[in-house]
Amino acid sequence: MLNRRQELILGHIKDQKEVSRKEIELYVSRAFPEKNSRITILRDLELLIADGLIVRTGKARGTTYHPSPRSVLLDTLDVDTYFDQDLDQRVLRSETFNFDIWPHLTGLLTEPEKRELDALNQQYREGRASMTPTVLQKELERLTIEFSWKSSKIEGNTYTLLDTEQLIKDHVEATGKTRDEAVMILNHKDALDCVFTNADYFRELSPAKIEHVHRLLVKDLGVTHGIRKNLVRITGTNYRPLDNVFQIQEAMNALCILVNQSVHPIEKALITVLMISYIQPFEDGNKRASRILGNALLLAHNCCPLSYRSVDEVEYKKGILLFYEQNNLSYFKTIFIDQFRQAITKYF
Repeated sequence: MLNRRQELILGHIKDQKEVSRKEIELYVSRAFPEKNSRITILRDLELLIADGLIVRTGKARGTTYHPSPRSVLLDTLDVDTYFDQDLDQRVLRSETFNFDIWPHLTGLLTEPEKRELDALNQQYREGRASMTPTVLQKELERLTIEFSWKSSKIEGNTYTLLDTEQLIKDHVEATGKTRDEAVMILNHKDALDCVFTNADYFRELSPAKIEHVHRLLVKDLGVTHGIRKNLVRITGTNYRPLDNVFQIQEAMNALCILVNQSVHPIEKALITVLMISYIQPFEDGNKRASRILGNALLLAHNCCPLSYRSVDEVEYKKGILLFYEQNNLSYFKTIFIDQFRQAITKYF
């Protein structure tokens, strides 16, 4: 954890984008007039470099310090101010896929966050272990209904929670709704059933497993299976996903390697949800597939799955768009962790 002086230095480097040691010393001296020796500041800078929060370029007097890509990834943004800007006024970090992002998608959870989430997940494990098979089955059914409803609603589906329950439990479609809306929800159920009954299969991720889940989700919806070969555009953003099938395949392979090498299950799930959405490997159904696969990884590692039932759809989309446009995951990470906390209290 950073002390106040180190936080001040980091904030100044982020604000200025590029700053020399002399400029840092001058800046710090205003806040800490008695605790700003050259040696102390050099130690602070070395610590920030070691933590991957800043990078150093140049030599001797030409040395300057910059925010690291990982620091930008986790930086806190004023979300309301950002989205108050018109779509075409927002300045994107990159309008296309950032191929340099991979090495920075590590250490996304702090040690205190890991300790909290692990303690919460132990409650889930104990609660699930204490359930009879009948009670467990009812709980899985409840989560399936609520996840299928909310995940579909995020994509514009107009079924209510009660409509969804009647559809899944009684196979009765809601009046005034389209057939595709019912199919989308039932496909969610089938995909969740797959990950519930084949948890160990998803301990490691592969492009084939991602495609398998996607195929379940888009069945009978007129969506082409497999990696897309055409350009897709995303409503509400000027970010343009990859449009080359070979680069998409390369990104999918890189994602699977990264997720399989990550140690913490919740970090694995967070990376998967964000990066499948960012890569957009399929012509449709990408975010649905990302949420199912995030849950698949959680279940495979004996962690509580998310239903997202209390998430605000607009805020969820803002979190995703911030990652598309600024490669910043701080807001989505907050949403994701909050949904994990709520899942622990609502299920099992």
